[in-house]
Amino acid sequence: MAASVVKASKCSRRGSTKELAKNPAKNASDSSNKANWNWGLLLATVFLITFATRFYKVTEPDHICWDETHFGKMGSWYINRTFFFDVHPPLGKMLIGLSGYLTGYNGKFAFEKPGDKYNETRYQGMRYFCTTLGALIMPMGFDTVYDLTRSHEAAILSAAYLVFDVGLLTLNQYILLDPILLFFMMASIWGMVKISKATADGASYGLRWWAWLFFTGTMLACTISVKFVGLFVVLLVGLHTATELWLILGDLEKPIWETAKQVACRAVTLIIWPVFLYTVFFYIHLSVLNRSGNGDGFYSSAFQSRLIGNSLYNASMPRDVAYGSVVTIKNHKTGGGYLHSHFHLYPKGVGARQQQITTYTHKDENNKFVIKPHNKQKVPKDKLQLLKHGDLIRLEHLMTKRNLHSHAEPSAMTKKHHQVTGYGENGIGDVNDVWRVMVVGGKINETVHTVTSRLRFIHMVQNCALTSSGKQLPKWGFEQQEVSCNPNIRDKNSQWNIEDNEHKLLPSVSFSIYAPGFFARFLESHAVMLQGNAGLKPKEGEVTSRPWQWPINYKVGIVLSLLRPIVFSLLAFQGQYFSGSQYRIYLLGNPVIWWSNLIFLGLFVVVFMYNAVVQQRRDGLAEAQALVLAQESRRSPCPAQSEDSEPSTTDVCSCCPTPPSPQKPEPEAPRQPSRSLQAAAWLFVGWVLHYLPFWAMGRVLYFHHYFPALIFNSMLTGIIFNYIIRPLPKWIQHVLLGGVLSVLVYSFAVFSPLAYGMTGPMANEPNSTMHKLKWLPTWEF
Repeated sequence: MAASVVKASKCSRRGSTKELAKNPAKNASDSSNKANWNWGLLLATVFLITFATRFYKVTEPDHICWDETHFGKMGSWYINRTFFFDVHPPLGKMLIGLSGYLTGYNGKFAFEKPGDKYNETRYQGMRYFCTTLGALIMPMGFDTVYDLTRSHEAAILSAAYLVFDVGLLTLNQYILLDPILLFFMMASIWGMVKISKATADGASYGLRWWAWLFFTGTMLACTISVKFVGLFVVLLVGLHTATELWLILGDLEKPIWETAKQVACRAVTLIIWPVFLYTVFFYIHLSVLNRSGNGDGFYSSAFQSRLIGNSLYNASMPRDVAYGSVVTIKNHKTGGGYLHSHFHLYPKGVGARQQQITTYTHKDENNKFVIKPHNKQKVPKDKLQLLKHGDLIRLEHLMTKRNLHSHAEPSAMTKKHHQVTGYGENGIGDVNDVWRVMVVGGKINETVHTVTSRLRFIHMVQNCALTSSGKQLPKWGFEQQEVSCNPNIRDKNSQWNIEDNEHKLLPSVSFSIYAPGFFARFLESHAVMLQGNAGLKPKEGEVTSRPWQWPINYKVGIVLSLLRPIVFSLLAFQGQYFSGSQYRIYLLGNPVIWWSNLIFLGLFVVVFMYNAVVQQRRDGLAEAQALVLAQESRRSPCPAQSEDSEPSTTDVCSCCPTPPSPQKPEPEAPRQPSRSLQAAAWLFVGWVLHYLPFWAMGRVLYFHHYFPALIFNSMLTGIIFNYIIRPLPKWIQHVLLGGVLSVLVYSFAVFSPLAYGMTGPMANEPNSTMHKLKWLPTWEF
């Protein structure tokens, strides 16, 4: 069969194929340049508005506000190198202290209570530092959303939700840990997205890729070094990284060695490097705070021996303990206090009305006891008798002259334990004052040693062990910790050690050999912090909040009021009141932003579920079509071509379109969720990780704990809003976006006095300028 050759007519288009090929590239370049210009202009706008709103009135009021009394004081302690105890890791406080030091603050202001005037104190630098970090959250949020979606509209709306929230503005402007924590958290997410972008662009192992990896690892270390809730963002970045590595593993175009290299690189930069930095921050913390302070008592006797000015620092005291020794007795558990008593009695209805025995975490003269024989009232002054394992003794409180005592009355807080009291007059008591000293793991005739011997005190009559339950007593017990006598003599909280030891007849030795190294103090610091966090319970009369109240702004708010007791008695369902009755600041989220955030959070769930159902149906349809095509192919195979037949050739111009040859439709490939929905899904995971865990926490919680979750919710809102309006004509999209931005700006202008300061009558009074803004009865500003 002769070949059929068809010659195509001459192409009517002008210009060579080379020139035509250049035009698409030029058009793409022009489009890219325009997008970059738009991005730069929008980012500059976000910077300008953010810094203008954050630094306006940043130094007002000029008195201590809210937790500035804590974190300003801790910054001062870093400057003075005075050791203290806090439930949070040290980086945030170190940065506050450093910012104050670099801006001329000398660390001498007392930061005693909210409302105290700063006067000539140079506090401004610390506020500027915290505000600067808080202000950088918004530009990073804008760029993060843009990289996730490539949408200017989604990015600018997300940034607007962050910029115009008066609650976030309030937290940004003061000497607090919150702006520092939120900055490092947002920077971690920003770096996470940049790593994904560089990987997707094929830039793995390049300088930009490595820089973002180390940046992200550094920010993760900083986040968890400010507060332990930074673990939530570590978990989010870990999940995102694991997902990305899983996709790389599934890419069959890449060898398995590529996945191994990616895992190794990310393990070094996102695990090993942050752990190293975290340890370095603690090394600096423990090196700087080398002087004794009021937090010493939370730590073990050995830990305290490293603090200059502590009674155990380079201590020279008796190694052995003898009858007649004046000692302090410290509970051996992590964070345990000193055995303590004072002249106050247990109140009526709480066991016997005898003298209170507690544990107290600070050094005090009321912590001192005298060791006496069980059968003598006085110890011979010229005779030395060492205290040994199994001896029977009395412990006489040095200040009140009453003996440590227990009897068959239930303890104040732990009813299954026996009450421990101070009993007797001038050291004369009864048989219930007798205790047997037992060295843990001790042998007969083994002497008791200062600091290193772990002891149990077993009551001779009740056969119970002196125990610190760790439960906090009410105000009648000055919120010190309960001491009881536990019938379970093996209770882990019943171990004690002698810390201070005074005796005229005993030779003194140096205790420097018992000083622990860095890693021992590093581990103990964490044990004390974790125990301190677990022990943060609401105090009597303290107003707190629960997680379900946060997203809806219910029964929350922090008002700065100079006359807290008066206002507290007048108002119901109020927040926490602090300094400044004439200049009030109220921590409340912009209700337009917070409530619409909840709406779009729900919309995301609906849209994502709908998209998942549609995707599943499409996948099923594709499989069905593929099955039908396979069956048809088996029924009607193509006819065989004869050997002497020649293929037909069609000669056409390469630049002109040709009608496609009729082919059977191929099954549709499974579609992946859109870029916007994928981005929103990760932000939703971030919101869940930073919100839901608080439901399981038993510690005291406050409104400001919700703000990390709020940032994820605000970015998610911008993405979902843009996703929903995307099918509409462009001009309608712009009108809707402009309308939403206008509402946000207006609501910010209306509610901004909550952050910038209010004067005049309270909002519950009709003549108040804020009266119409009291939308919920639980808002008291």
